[in-house]
Amino acid sequence: MIVEGAHVVTVTGEEYPDGHVVVEGNRIVAVGPGPAPRRDGHAVVDGRGCLLTPGFVNTHQHLYQWVTRGLAVDATLFEWLTALYPVWAGIDEDAVRTGATGALAQLALTGCTTAADHHYVFPREGGDVLAAEIHAAADVGLRFHATRGSMDLGRRDGGLPPDHVVEDREDILVASEAAIDRWHDPSPDAMLRIALAPCSPFSVTGDLMRESAELARRRGVLLHTHLAETLDEEDFCRERSGCSPLEYVESLGWTGEDVWFAHGIHFADDEVKRIGATRTGVAHCPSSNARLGAGIARTRDLRDAGARVGLGVDGAASNEAGSLLEEARHAVLFARAVGGPTALTVRDGLALATLGGATVLGRAAEIGSIEPGKLADLALWRLDGLAHADVADPVAALVLGAPPPLELLLVDGRPVVERGRLATVDTDAVARACAAVHRTLLEKAR
Repeated sequence: MIVEGAHVVTVTGEEYPDGHVVVEGNRIVAVGPGPAPRRDGHAVVDGRGCLLTPGFVNTHQHLYQWVTRGLAVDATLFEWLTALYPVWAGIDEDAVRTGATGALAQLALTGCTTAADHHYVFPREGGDVLAAEIHAAADVGLRFHATRGSMDLGRRDGGLPPDHVVEDREDILVASEAAIDRWHDPSPDAMLRIALAPCSPFSVTGDLMRESAELARRRGVLLHTHLAETLDEEDFCRERSGCSPLEYVESLGWTGEDVWFAHGIHFADDEVKRIGATRTGVAHCPSSNARLGAGIARTRDLRDAGARVGLGVDGAASNEAGSLLEEARHAVLFARAVGGPTALTVRDGLALATLGGATVLGRAAEIGSIEPGKLADLALWRLDGLAHADVADPVAALVLGAPPPLELLLVDGRPVVERGRLATVDTDAVARACAAVHRTLLEKAR
């Protein structure tokens, strides 16, 4: 395939206002200005009036929550979790596959080509819910990083989750290693990888955090958890462990280039420096953070310190839009709201959504920018309609303007979205299925 005539933003610094990209198989083989030399067997996509970017990389979400949206809409994080845990306790394979399909379809329609999901609720009678979301990702056609999450600190032991939704630590470790054995693909063009992800300081014991880190490093997979999301979490850690959330996880071996935190809002100055010095990653989730009133992450400071920072949609039940494009917009606007107009540029926002996310997931050599040799994960945005045609800067049109139509989305060189429609699943049927599961879960929770 050849895409030509588009404004090509490589994200590595080069832009071609009338450029081309050549794809062969699942790889980008050429990028440059003007039309591409014709090649036998290559379809030509007319990109005039469009902006071509790398596909977006979502570094944190809870896909199953797509079927529990719109609940506890005016609650704090702890209030929201308390209200939703009884509903989530009723999920099973069907609910997770349905919800994940809906959430992943929405991600694709808003430019996402790689998604990382944090699944940490495993009801005893729910079946294989991790496999369910993995199958959903294959159905939609997105590159997928599934994290085997976990909770072993229930209310009877001083944690936040109800006791009936937590698991035994040994069972978690066995299941985590089994997930790596069954699903993890370390190859450079992998469509599926596994990470280990104990949920949070207020739902996981220190022993599980430490042993999960040991297991992950023995097996060569990444580590993920929620951290420093709210001041309630800060209070919990200081009361229980006598230290900040970061100090707590540092003592358990949870910093470094194989670790990324979700949220990372409430870090002190010296903690920002330590995160940067250790090249720890942060999934910035601006919409969910705002929805729950948690605060605004120090994105500029973290990047300047050397931290790897990407964007996350977070749980669909705390971000009903489920659009990574919206996260890029909000990341820029919220950073400027507290740090002034130069805190993040529009190109910084695009970089966070693409190469930043790829770096967080350890895949900067394969995805996240438009360069020869990288995987053909590309988004072609139409900007010649009423909402965008007279916006002088096409990147500003994408990041600050109304969400533009998605002309084409390629994942691994294959079309997943064409002219604003998902090519892989029937979105109308998925919407009906999601609504039915939503009703069933609410009935079960009564």
